[in-house]
Amino acid sequence: MSDSGADQLYLGRQPILDRDQRLVAYELLFRNGSRNAAEVTDGVRATATVIANAFSELGIEAALGGCRGFINVDEDFLFSDVLELLPRHAVVLEILETVPPTAAVIERCRELKAAGYTLALDDVVQLAPEFAELLALVEIVKVDIQPLSRVELMQLAIKLKPTGKQLLAEKVDSREQMEQCLKLGFTLFQGYYFAKPTIIAGRKLDHGQLSLMKLMSLLMRDAENAELEEALKPEPGLTINLLRMTNSVGCGCAEKITSLNHAITVLGRRQLQRWLQLLLYSANERQGTANPLLLLAATRGRLMELLAAEARANDGVFTDQAFMVGIMSLIPALIGLPIQEIVAPLGLATPVHQALCDRSGELGALLRLTESCEDGDLAGLREVLAALPNLGPKAVNRAQTEALQWANDISREQEG
Repeated sequence: MSDSGADQLYLGRQPILDRDQRLVAYELLFRNGSRNAAEVTDGVRATATVIANAFSELGIEAALGGCRGFINVDEDFLFSDVLELLPRHAVVLEILETVPPTAAVIERCRELKAAGYTLALDDVVQLAPEFAELLALVEIVKVDIQPLSRVELMQLAIKLKPTGKQLLAEKVDSREQMEQCLKLGFTLFQGYYFAKPTIIAGRKLDHGQLSLMKLMSLLMRDAENAELEEALKPEPGLTINLLRMTNSVGCGCAEKITSLNHAITVLGRRQLQRWLQLLLYSANERQGTANPLLLLAATRGRLMELLAAEARANDGVFTDQAFMVGIMSLIPALIGLPIQEIVAPLGLATPVHQALCDRSGELGALLRLTESCEDGDLAGLREVLAALPNLGPKAVNRAQTEALQWANDISREQEG
């Protein structure tokens, strides 16, 4: 399908967490697909229009659930009237470091603040005197910790603390950085340490995870219900959760489930496999903590499934395989083992194996597309979409919104 230039906008997102590593917001990375750099003003206005439409038509506000969306605002976008169409209670306007603190900029920020918008200052690495007025207007200061030494970060935090601003540490990539920022009083955090938690890199599969992998392997081999039942029997926790889930109102079952065999039959193999895959990610989740990797895995699997349905309508096998590729592609980040070692004993279909191990084939292209969406990689998006003629920006945006909402529902179920 083809999309008009004004609608060629892509959505990426990065999780923002609080001190307890609970998900509280996403930074929404909007990217205009236009390549015409000479028409910057028109491009910015088109981007602002599509962002506003995205909230009203694509339902991004609903998909965010209880989270807010941080949106990057450059100087041109700051003065766009369309900016004021964004839902003030659902967004944080993130003033980019490239915006000069002119009198006009200060006045515009003052107007937006008075209108009820929450303002943040992006990529702060020092407190330059000329930014004093702008700093006074924002509620959140995002500190880019990457170029700062430990001493420089400490000195900056000490200077910012008397301002009473909420401090957000961005580009947090390690446990050490996280711990230092916690000690310095930062209350919000963003970075690969959370989205791709190296904190558990190198961890071996524990007993519960091994059981989950064994059950997944049986399902992929289309084992008999009796085999699945035998594999579940030594795992009372899994059995109780399975029965509870199957008996829940959400499964639409009018009769009570009393046996494992009955539960497997009612739930269905497809849903059972997805439940096991999600459990694998949440196995090490701390009680009451929203695991960003679980959310990312759920979103990736659902997004790939939706994109596969768009690319190949009425091909249920392909969409099922796409979901499997998406959610399994993050297992290496969870347990610190190479993907080749993980999939070797599972007997996966060739297209699934190739997509996971080589990023090849149509499923591999969908996986690369999904990863580009997550990273806000516009060049990567264009490259992959060129190889997927049945997909366009509108379809990608719709699928991303629906996938995020689905993942939020999963998160609420886990917390409940």
